[in-house]
Amino acid sequence: MRMMIFFVLLIALLSAIAPLPLEALNVRGHLLKSKTFLSPPFFLRPGSVSNKFYYDVPFPRGHLAFKSFDAEVVDENGAPVPLHETYLHHWVVEPYYALKKGGGADAQGLPKRIIARNSGVCKNTLGQYYGLGSETRHTATWVPDPYGIEIGNTETAPEGYEERWMINVHAIDTRGAVDKLGCTECKCDLYNTTIDEYGRRLPEGYVGGLYCCYDETQCKVREGFNGELRKLFLRYTVRWLDWSDAIVPVKIYIFDVTDTSPPDERSGTACRVEYQVEECSSENRAKNECIDVKVTKEVLPRGGDIVFGTAHQHSGGLGASLHGQDGRLLCASIPTYGNGEEAGNEENYIVGMSTCYPKPGSVKVSDGEVLTVVSNYSSDRQHTGVMGLLYILVAENEQPAPKPALCFSFPVPWCLPTWLTSNL
Repeated sequence: MRMMIFFVLLIALLSAIAPLPLEALNVRGHLLKSKTFLSPPFFLRPGSVSNKFYYDVPFPRGHLAFKSFDAEVVDENGAPVPLHETYLHHWVVEPYYALKKGGGADAQGLPKRIIARNSGVCKNTLGQYYGLGSETRHTATWVPDPYGIEIGNTETAPEGYEERWMINVHAIDTRGAVDKLGCTECKCDLYNTTIDEYGRRLPEGYVGGLYCCYDETQCKVREGFNGELRKLFLRYTVRWLDWSDAIVPVKIYIFDVTDTSPPDERSGTACRVEYQVEECSSENRAKNECIDVKVTKEVLPRGGDIVFGTAHQHSGGLGASLHGQDGRLLCASIPTYGNGEEAGNEENYIVGMSTCYPKPGSVKVSDGEVLTVVSNYSSDRQHTGVMGLLYILVAENEQPAPKPALCFSFPVPWCLPTWLTSNL
């Protein structure tokens, strides 16, 4: 025991001479890694729309723990582009399995790609691992320690396939637009659209949303307005750890307030992703009650501890929340609106959503628990194509509690390596 104490003191002395970098002090001493990438370029003129899907994008490889994914739109010089010029409707990132080279797809009759999605509950429409929109610059995506999203495990890949990554970027250029908000809300009359991207007639009563602002559509701009063609990118930064027993895996669940299927018949097919907020009545306006409240019930298939949560809303959003079966509040996410011109603080745009980081073990949900999703919007005016999504990360019940780390705060924060603390 004396030798062990001496060894600990020796390490403390050495650390004073050569302090460890702070980025190395993560999940009991495992090195946090970070890298920034660019998506393939997309090109926009005033009023134009790009909604592209990019496969096999640059991404960290190996058996890893996903810790965060942060993104924004930049120009070819790397300068952030403000939302009042290019509106980032959304970006999503998700893994898929691709046939390995030489796999003989044609000979074997195998698909070239197999989609890998999150744990639910809208798997057919919202399968992404991460996804945000205008709020991307000021919304935290960090997965708290000791948790991580497991990726790159070759044992879970279908035989003959390997994991790769896809990014979808939906951006709308509103320079010179006659109605910037109308363009961002994809109002069909501004796009002069009567059919969707597959050539089908729009549903009766559909006045705005994703069906009208698909790739290469054009929103109305002021007559005579000229603007240059822009070459833009989604710049994204990924942070991760090499996978180890020190990391507690979490599952990703995305709830959609438009899901209208009965709680006991959840198949994901009723998640419609977007909805419409009607302008409030004169009676409610007189009472200053112009708030649209949309509510649905969702079933969490597997229980555990909620370790992270945040919502995604569009302009007019007032916040979203998730409640347990007994009515207890599990997470509330509130938007921040900008009040300036610069990128990240654009006036009247949602520039951030608050996030939930419960104390580990303090917010629990049960297997099959019926949860309530609430999305609030201002109905002072009509809003089309709005969303009310809520992301949570859950550490499932059967996960063993992580072993405590032996850490010190002097002369800088640092932790003993796992192989040593496991023997103390």
